[in-house]
Amino acid sequence: MADSDRSDRLSGKYFDAAIDLLRQVRDEEGDRIIAAGELIADTVVAGGRVFSFGAGHSSLPAQDTVYRAGGLALMNLLSVPGVVGVDVRPATLGSALERVDGLAAAVLGTSPLEPGDVLVIISLSGRNALPVEMAMNARALGIKVIGVTSVAYTEATTSRHASGSFLKDHCDIVLDSRIPVGDAELTLPGIDAPFAPASTVVTSAIMQAMVATAAGTLAERGIDPPLLRSGNVDGGHDWNARVISEYADRIFYRQ
Repeated sequence: MADSDRSDRLSGKYFDAAIDLLRQVRDEEGDRIIAAGELIADTVVAGGRVFSFGAGHSSLPAQDTVYRAGGLALMNLLSVPGVVGVDVRPATLGSALERVDGLAAAVLGTSPLEPGDVLVIISLSGRNALPVEMAMNARALGIKVIGVTSVAYTEATTSRHASGSFLKDHCDIVLDSRIPVGDAELTLPGIDAPFAPASTVVTSAIMQAMVATAAGTLAERGIDPPLLRSGNVDGGHDWNARVISEYADRIFYRQ
């Protein structure tokens, strides 16, 4: 088989795998995604704030909801230095920090989060100390927790938290991304490791579906959802400046 034919076949298989996962999540997690979106809408109505958190590559879907065109202006990123993103050097430091006991308590204790707020925690495996303690401590503070994780990991791995529990065990709502253990959709003879992860695609879709539900729920209640527009369309900057000014007390990505 020519290299180009193999590449075409692999790219198509990846798209097929991602689409199958998206369909599975749509069909089997739809009610819980709606519940999560309604919880965010309830929080907005009550004057609360909404934050999202993820470590390493799980930070990408969290960041994707913050200060973006078509998104809710009230989505804030809960940032943990050295953990959010892969720009830290060495990149392995982020993975190490996820396993540090007590870090979550320090982060929450110095964050703007208050009782009645919502925190979305994204962790594919849900097994490391940081996401587990983040959820435990947040709920103890009266913060509602939405967890986005792969429940399959709880059946195939052990927790790295002293309690032996996973992220899913400490959430008000759990959204299962249905990602298989290992997060790699393709294999090929001659390549020793599985490859082509799909967790970012699927988890980002879950996050956007949840935010879309929140916006629609607010509109159904007669509330104009605080949505941002693209800064690359005429009038976009003025629109965003108005929305951000109106909700300035609940937005923390600008100083």
